[in-house]
Amino acid sequence: MFDPKTKKFPYPTDTGAHYIILKKDNGAVFDRDYPYVDRSAGMRFKQFLVRVLLYIIVFPVARIRLGLRIKGRENLKKHKEELKKGVISCSNHVHFWDYIAVMRATLPYKTNLLAWDKNVRGENAALIRLVGGIPIPVGDVHASIAFKKALSEVLDGGWLHIYGEGSMWEYYQPIRPFKPGAAHLACKLNKPILPLAFSYREPGFIRKKIFHQIALFDLHIGEPLYADTALPRGERERDLTVRCHQAVCRLAGIDPAENVYPPVYDNSRRVDYY
Repeated sequence: MFDPKTKKFPYPTDTGAHYIILKKDNGAVFDRDYPYVDRSAGMRFKQFLVRVLLYIIVFPVARIRLGLRIKGRENLKKHKEELKKGVISCSNHVHFWDYIAVMRATLPYKTNLLAWDKNVRGENAALIRLVGGIPIPVGDVHASIAFKKALSEVLDGGWLHIYGEGSMWEYYQPIRPFKPGAAHLACKLNKPILPLAFSYREPGFIRKKIFHQIALFDLHIGEPLYADTALPRGERERDLTVRCHQAVCRLAGIDPAENVYPPVYDNSRRVDYY
């Protein structure tokens, strides 16, 4: 549990579990009739206004707040023809603002995001939807069918971002085990996975002592990965999941063979043990 006296993060023992406590539930129901991708005129207009604000205010503020450096953008240009047919990006999830960094790094592409259903009922639900958040329905077969149809439409020339670890752990160092969702979609729809990785830099004196920043962020963009069609379907998804995890490790400057797997939990806030 979170200990305010020692300032430790409450990392769970389950590597895919959430520890964020949401204080609001707007009662949204994610069923077969829910607009997982809302293409209404009103939504498109509001999303346009939000993107203007992102360019003018949010991206510059995020760059300062995160100390964001983006590396590997040349890979977007290099693989432009592949990416414009539809792509799934996959990264570790280490900060409340890291999706803002993904949106900034992948310009001029407009990204969508798979989101925890509770987040799309919580206090930031409206904002998550406006930046392309798509809630993952739970426990409803008919809703899952509608959800998967929406994802298929998004990936027909669009961009979908998935957090491979499945939950956000602030400033966590090793790359946690990946869930198979990104590879499942990639194999089913014949789309590439573009690995992205967040790594950390030590903050300078002013940021550390005055603004109490724990770390600064680098976001690395890799090269597309494709399913090995010579493998059977089940093995194909597992192979792609493993290769994506290894690619994210390498981009973050971690040797996959040395990545602690399953992770050793460390709540000390250190950013220097890799």
